[in-house]
Amino acid sequence: MKVVTVQQMRDIEKQAAEMGVSWEILMENAGLAVAREVESWVGSVAGRPILVLVGPGNNGGDGLVAARHLHDWGADVHLFLLKPRPESDRNFQLVRQRDMHIMVAGEPGSMADLEGLVPSLDIAIDALFGTGRARPLEGDAQYVLARLREAKAKNSALQIVALDLPSGLDADTGAVDSACLPADLTVTLGYPKHGLYLFPGAATLGKLVVAGIGIPPRLAEDVVTETVTPEGVRPLLPQRPPDANKGTFGRVMVAGGSVNYIGAVYLACTAAIRVGAGLVTLATARSLQPVLASKLTEVTYAPLPEAEPGIVAADAAETLRSQLADYSVLLLGCGLGRTPSATQFVQSTLFSTPDLPALVIDADGLNILATIPQWWERLAPDAVLTPHPGEMSRLTGLSVQEIQSNRMQVAAEAAARWHKTVILKGAYTLVAAPDGRVRVNPSANPGLASAGTGDVLAGAIAGLAAQGLSPFDAAVAGVFLHGQAGEVVRRQIGDAGMIASDLLDVLPVIIKRIKEGGSGLESVGS
Repeated sequence: MKVVTVQQMRDIEKQAAEMGVSWEILMENAGLAVAREVESWVGSVAGRPILVLVGPGNNGGDGLVAARHLHDWGADVHLFLLKPRPESDRNFQLVRQRDMHIMVAGEPGSMADLEGLVPSLDIAIDALFGTGRARPLEGDAQYVLARLREAKAKNSALQIVALDLPSGLDADTGAVDSACLPADLTVTLGYPKHGLYLFPGAATLGKLVVAGIGIPPRLAEDVVTETVTPEGVRPLLPQRPPDANKGTFGRVMVAGGSVNYIGAVYLACTAAIRVGAGLVTLATARSLQPVLASKLTEVTYAPLPEAEPGIVAADAAETLRSQLADYSVLLLGCGLGRTPSATQFVQSTLFSTPDLPALVIDADGLNILATIPQWWERLAPDAVLTPHPGEMSRLTGLSVQEIQSNRMQVAAEAAARWHKTVILKGAYTLVAAPDGRVRVNPSANPGLASAGTGDVLAGAIAGLAAQGLSPFDAAVAGVFLHGQAGEVVRRQIGDAGMIASDLLDVLPVIIKRIKEGGSGLESVGS
């Protein structure tokens, strides 16, 4: 599913009109889609009081169409117009012919009627402003949204439905006006917009549904930002031929771990195995190997020299280097620490090793990279980098706030500048390719905001890359599988108390379900 900017959406709609898909057709399709989603959300609308807030532009026109269909299905529909609609407005004439209750801001008695109506509502549809609104909400719009917010606070059963997006949400940046009315259901039209996956706006949507409105798909072919879907991931998942051996599915070398972060490499190694890697070897400080061997029974080991107990020595890079020729992927950094010897180990491994395998760099590997001037010019282009916002801040020199307020642009520009695949972790994790492609993982799960989940993700990506996926495809598939596994666990136990190891056994189940044609969430409670 393409994800568009406001300007891209305008251009697509304009091109559709030029091809003969008129604005009238798009508006009819949009309003009907919203009405159908409302009925799907609440059940039968017959006899139920519904208020439609109608803005002055196309968003309001879509609202008029939705109102007409809901009325025809038996709903008790009331309209509040922010401004009078012109007599030439066909959709307004059609609702007026149906003798609906119409209130117009500024006309005598309308505000009093609205005040009296609001407490009895079952559903309110916000069709005031869509993607074109950039100014702050004020006046009558601010007033009516405030009344509905108060009503929702008193009656949680009142369902707020946003048409395209909640009024006051910036569709490009995710910024939110203080008067914005959070929705229970947002029906976005045509394609989702960037701001729907950026906070704080993403927190105002409730359930997000994308409704098609008849735009020819080829008009969005040049849009390089997309959500990740099961349909997109399914062809990426490696096949498992019956005559395979462990070499068929690639070899992963995981280099990391330290006395304070022993668990990180356990999680990464297990994740790589659980997504199907044929062989995983752990290169870690020699004194940690006996501890990990009791837990990690399916991996082989490459004990590394130590600077002190549990800390790799700088010359451990030579030991690692001597074994890398047999491996498809090197995952570097999980739990490694940032001691002087670990820093020298990373630098020597990355910059003094000829013919490195494909790279996945995580955690302290990234933190150490950030201390090296122009590091990206010395690093192979097939590397996958997996920063969270703090690590991204150290890599780019931007503040976390700057990164979080403009995640898509920051990730895309970093990937292009560094010529690497960049995963910017967080709610709606992003995967950016050097060629400009960006993928948005459509999940935001607070249960994944706990120690070790990033190590699981890094291991999953390394395991997929070992099986032959390109760096970008391995990143996209790994991020999606990781997110779906988190959603399964959240549905089973909730998001409080979820731990990283909960994801491990779920990963192969998700792969199986997606290969069988599902989303990965089948037979899991809602």
